[in-house]
Amino acid sequence: MDTTLSDPLVGQVLDGRYRVDARIAAGGMATVYRALDTRLDRVLALKVMHPALAADATFVERFIREAKSVARLAHPNVVQVFDQGADGRYVYLAMEYIAGCTLRDVLRERGALQPRAALDILEPVLAALGSAHRAGFVHRDMKPENVLIGDDGRVKVADFGLVRSVDTVTSTTGEVLGTVSYLAPEQIEQGTADPRVDVYACGVVLYEMLTGGKPHDGDSPAAVLYKHLHEDVPAPSTLVPGLPYALDGLVAAATARAPEARPHDAVALLALAREARAGLSEEQLDAVPPQALAADHDNADDRTSVIPRALTVPRPLPVNEDDEGDAAALNRTSRLQTPPPAPPRPGPSRSRRRLITLIAAVLLVFGVGAGVWYINSGQFTKVPPLLAQSEAQAKQRLERAGLEAGKVTYAYSDTVARGKVISTDPDPGARIRDHDAVKLTVSKGPETVKVPDLQGYKLDKARSVLRDSGLEPGMINREFSDEVTRGSVIGTDPEAGTERHAGSAVALTVSKGSAVDIPDVTGSDLADARSELEDAGLKVKVAPERVNSELDAGQVAAQSPDSGGQAAEGDTVTLTLSKGPQMIEVPDVVGDSVDDAKQALKDAGFQVKEDRGLLGLFGDTVKKQSVKGGQKAPQGSTITITIR
Repeated sequence: MDTTLSDPLVGQVLDGRYRVDARIAAGGMATVYRALDTRLDRVLALKVMHPALAADATFVERFIREAKSVARLAHPNVVQVFDQGADGRYVYLAMEYIAGCTLRDVLRERGALQPRAALDILEPVLAALGSAHRAGFVHRDMKPENVLIGDDGRVKVADFGLVRSVDTVTSTTGEVLGTVSYLAPEQIEQGTADPRVDVYACGVVLYEMLTGGKPHDGDSPAAVLYKHLHEDVPAPSTLVPGLPYALDGLVAAATARAPEARPHDAVALLALAREARAGLSEEQLDAVPPQALAADHDNADDRTSVIPRALTVPRPLPVNEDDEGDAAALNRTSRLQTPPPAPPRPGPSRSRRRLITLIAAVLLVFGVGAGVWYINSGQFTKVPPLLAQSEAQAKQRLERAGLEAGKVTYAYSDTVARGKVISTDPDPGARIRDHDAVKLTVSKGPETVKVPDLQGYKLDKARSVLRDSGLEPGMINREFSDEVTRGSVIGTDPEAGTERHAGSAVALTVSKGSAVDIPDVTGSDLADARSELEDAGLKVKVAPERVNSELDAGQVAAQSPDSGGQAAEGDTVTLTLSKGPQMIEVPDVVGDSVDDAKQALKDAGFQVKEDRGLLGLFGDTVKKQSVKGGQKAPQGSTITITIR
């Protein structure tokens, strides 16, 4: 059933800009849609908070915090946030759209993954989290659903909706936020979250990739939480015999129940993951899990890879030739590779060769040319997997495969580390003749762009300059400024001169002009009010409808914005004029007791004054009223009652 058919947002345009095309997914806090940015003509993901939660300031604050936090993480493995705003009851984030699937989809379809595939997914996830940790943020809800795998092979971490600064408590209400299967013991017991809770969750995710199942299960969430507190995560090799012990050690380090026993952040865990990978042979990396062998029993050609696509994962080059430390582990790129070709099968036996020769001779008589086919079939080979290899490694692999390295060209890449192979011609796996040449395209690293100095530019011009520079306009913030004219750019985040990857978003701070104190003009005549506001640098608008008030007709009964605040020079103040007090009928209270008369007049909207004189000092009956009953008087005016 297509759930988008009944979704009221599908087909609408939010904020006059984002056309909602289809619903992608729904969660506890928000629904994600595929949308089109009609201004930039690009497809993006729109995350819209459920309207019922939009009225809750705490949820809105958390939602907006996600936008601000992720916008500060300029990393190729983090889903980028472009914009945040509200349209009526809809609060939304505009984010990068990733066409592909989640790691949960892969695990659901394939079960356990080969060690190479598991590490190729884990490493970019750790690179993304490492960038967040070094910026002072914790994700707190790492799980396979939040790992996106694009159709182009990129791995990205999504949903920083539970992100918080390091060392803050889990939530203001003390509730545990996150998914029970991936919660660290200290999250459960103390509600605190530092980078090591993400390390723990990544250890659980790695266990799940290696075994196809979660380490702790139970009949209820409480049972799972109890196991996190009191039971160690088992070694993956207990479920997958033959799995290298280095991977057992990696899972054990990440999921230690005592936080001080774990790597201190994702960068440290990434270094351990790379160390574990380096100690594994090609055969160990490409070992097919037992259930994958069973699944592929009828189709042996599918055994070369558990995941049916190349997964590009960013890694950084070292800062210099001598720097191979933790910081260098943030942005390198690797790719899930097809295992190397199987060794050539032994040649046919002597009797078999005789049989083939006889068959070939017979077929030649009939003009089939089987002999030519048999001879030529041995003169071809396949291009080996070279992607993400260094130029030297690629040339060595080509030589071992009996091929030549052809022309080498160099190109910028945001996802493939400097010095690594981006692509080959022909592609890996292509069938070519022995000793033919394979052209290589090698990465020059990410193309970086300096943020231009946009101070003083009008907003539209600033956006145009950013795009011409290879960057994207990001969130717009507005501030008062005495130096920068209204509508012009005060500054950018990051600052001018900062280097960023091409395509990164830059936030703009735009001037609201000089701040003006809003004077109080209520009770003034319209002419006087207009003059005072215009002298302050403000514009005046008169509301078409007048209201009844105790003020005389034509005087200012209300103003918006109210006095006491600040507005930008040139802003408009709307004035609502009085049409005088409302005339209402006076009740007849002659003959009533004083208390009853006063109550009746007050209920009708009048003030009451008593006139007792000497004769009415001890009286309790109304003998006369200043406005006779049945006549009309201004609402709020005073009615005098005479008592005898």
